[in-house]
Amino acid sequence: MLVEGLIAVAAAGGTAVVQAAGTDAWNGIREGFARLFGRGEAGREQAELERLDQTRSVLEAAGDGDDAQRVQIAQVARWQTRLETLLEELPAEEQQLVVAELQALVAQAEAAKPVETVHNDFSQASFTNSQVLGSGTMTVTNNYDK
Repeated sequence: MLVEGLIAVAAAGGTAVVQAAGTDAWNGIREGFARLFGRGEAGREQAELERLDQTRSVLEAAGDGDDAQRVQIAQVARWQTRLETLLEELPAEEQQLVVAELQALVAQAEAAKPVETVHNDFSQASFTNSQVLGSGTMTVTNNYDK
């Protein structure tokens, strides 16, 4: 049974796979996860590349419609479960190495997340009979999941 910290790392890994699909960072993250699961075996690594490609295809097919969020959640859960199983089967010393690799991949996926910026300029606005008390420039930056 995995400790809570390892479950959290596996959850972050599952999220990273889904976040990275469709970004410029996909190829590097895809290869990193395949190496992680392959553990030095070329055949296993190739099978993982195919699974990752399937995940990307499923996510792309879901698009931005109503099903997209459900599909994303299902794919995160799928990869989290696979990562939990991998970590559970490793000896403690190897487990820590895999956790470090996984954390690096998660950081790489986080860095690749698209950023959305909204800029509102209120410098010439007049706010009579409103709840807005002031004027100036406001910039809001939101990170969002694809």
